[in-house]
Amino acid sequence: MSCGPIYRGAMTRTEPSTTPPDEGDEDARLAELERAGWVALSIGGDAAREHYERVLSEAPLMLLPGSLVLDDRASMVASMAGAPWDEHELEDVRVHRLADDAAVVAYGVRARRGDMSYSALMSSVYVRRDGWRLALHQQTPR
Repeated sequence: MSCGPIYRGAMTRTEPSTTPPDEGDEDARLAELERAGWVALSIGGDAAREHYERVLSEAPLMLLPGSLVLDDRASMVASMAGAPWDEHELEDVRVHRLADDAAVVAYGVRARRGDMSYSALMSSVYVRRDGWRLALHQQTPR
């Protein structure tokens, strides 16, 4: 059974694109959703909260470093208003289709906030429910 093509690309911190991906390129759209999340987290405050309010599914799950498991959508959205990242770089972004209405966006990230650096492998599972929605996000520090 084929799971569809894998999209690969390099991404870095930029301002949100004013030119949306081609309507037929769902994989690029999914990669852009993930990139837009990092841009929002680098702006912080309302930008991050608003992005995740729009993008999170109704019953999301996040598996984070330190054995942290989040499954309360309202708490997730509220937590996005924390201190913004000063810089970030996404590496080797891949989109792997699981079905017509589900896909994984996997990549590495290097980010910095003040004097703290963070490097991790990330995976985000998106489902198509009235647009693409983030259902599961997992981070593995490296």
